[in-house]
Parts: sequence; structure tokens; C-alpha cells
Amino acid sequence: MKKIALHAFVGLLLTGAVSCTSQEYKKTKSGLLYKIISDKKNPVAKKGEFLKVHFVQKVRDSVLYSSEGGMPVYIQVDSARPVYSPTEVFPLLRKGDSAVVVELADTLQKRFGGQLPPFIHKKDKLTIAFKVLDVFPTLQAKTADQEKEQVGEKQREVSAVEGYLAQNNIKADKTEKGTYVVVNSAGDGPQVDSGKQVSVRYTGKLLPSGKEFESNMKGPGNEPFKFVVGQGQIIQGWDDGLRKFKKGGKGTLYIPAFLAYDQSPGPGHKPYENLIFDVEIVDVTDAPKPASTPAMPPMPMRPQQAQPHK
Repeated sequence: MKKIALHAFVGLLLTGAVSCTSQEYKKTKSGLLYKIISDKKNPVAKKGEFLKVHFVQKVRDSVLYSSEGGMPVYIQVDSARPVYSPTEVFPLLRKGDSAVVVELADTLQKRFGGQLPPFIHKKDKLTIAFKVLDVFPTLQAKTADQEKEQVGEKQREVSAVEGYLAQNNIKADKTEKGTYVVVNSAGDGPQVDSGKQVSVRYTGKLLPSGKEFESNMKGPGNEPFKFVVGQGQIIQGWDDGLRKFKKGGKGTLYIPAFLAYDQSPGPGHKPYENLIFDVEIVDVTDAPKPASTPAMPPMPMRPQQAQPHK
């Protein structure tokens, strides 16, 4: 079969445009629709083994998520249970297989209750296309491969940030940890450093789109964001990059995803998001006693503490 992009493969399967996929969709025990394209040269994945896959999720003509061009996903195979989920299909897959799963929105709502997201209509079909890149028999083998992929992902993130800076003729200094910092004004007050409480005004944007996702720069009730440096209360890119400033300093941080939310969904609701922050250091003081430390606002916290974004 001619090699095509995974997101295009979804549409071709659904319209029957690929000759080798003309068979009807099959159904799992729960009623989930699926198609598997396989040369059957490799053994079927066993329970406990790990699938390494790229996948694309779509509704109508909109891509909700795609792992193409980024980190693959690792999924442990379990016994097929009638749960109306792609997990029912995983025990049927082999290395090299392609598959499409179709979930009906009204069935999802009936089975699991609650309201559908506003961008999904009751009569919609959600499609998920999988490409099985490899199958690993043990956790150790899966972990070793995942670590190699993470090195590649880090390199992709750095290249993306550096490419953005070059394209926009932005000269930034790179810290030892990997945050890119533009210092418009260093400030002339106390230095941002470990153990200091810092008050920051900021505007956060996605990179490379530049779409703003949150700001406390203007408007009533937008108080400066306060945190103590060096205590793991914030994303690493902030803890790292803000040390280039003193009280009164202004500038911009360009943060690769591994120093932001990494594989956790970020403010753009996707993993591995590179971010931009315009910042202003309002104040730098000694940290308060632990009992009087103020409650943390929702942004920009470290990944394991992340809350839904505006």
C-alpha cells in the first residue's frame, strides 16, 4: 500500500477510498466499530505486552489530537472487555498494523452519561486511527525505547523554539537548563533567586501560533502571581528563566515543553507544548514563613499540579 499520512488515512478508510479496506466495519462485543489493515506477518500482541503507536483522533473534518511528528504513545495490552473503548481492539493488533475505531457520540453519552463537549454533536462519529510501530514484550524493553523517543522529542522541541526565534529575528540567551530568555530590562532591585518570593505579571502564549491563553497584565482583580523560587511550585522554565531578572525587570521567556508541562496537557490542551511568557517582575522579597505562604494561583504551575486552563 502506498504510504500516506495517518490523518489522511482516517478519511480514506471512512470513505472506502483505499482498495484494501473495502471490507465492512466489524463490531466488538460492546458494539464499537473498527477496521484493521494487516499483512499478518507478525504475531498478535499478547496480554501484558506494550504497543507503540501513533494515532490521530478526529470528529467530522477536525483533528482533535495527533501524535504524528511527536512522541508515540505506549499502551499495555489487556484482555478485551466490552467497555466501548479502543482498548477492545488492542489485543487484535500486530506490529505494522493500521486500524480505525469509530465511536458514536450518542452511544458514548448513553453509556457514560453526562454532557458531550460543545464541539461534539450527538450524531457525530469520533474516529481514531492507529498505526502500530512496534510491540514490546516487557516493561524494560518498552521503557528503553521510550527513553530514546524522549531524547528525540526534546531535540524536536529545542529545534522548534530555535526555529521560531530565528524566523522572527529574536536574539535570546539560552540558560544552562534550556530556557531562552530575552531581557528587555534587567531591573535594578533585588535579584530573583532561590528562596526569594517573586511577584510576576505575565502574558502566556502558545508557540509557534502566538495565541494568548492567559494574562494578569491588565484589568481589575488581576493580582501578580506570587511564588517562592527553587521550591518546585512552578514550571521549570519559569524557575530557571526568571533568575535573569531583578525587581522591575521585563522580558520574555521562550520555554521548550520539557521545561513546561512536558507530556501533560498544557494551556493549549495538548501535550508537549512549547510556550512563550512576557513577564514583568513586580517585586522580590524574602519568602514568608511556610504557615503564611499564600495559596497558589492556577498558572503557571508544574505539570503534576496543573489545573484546567482558561
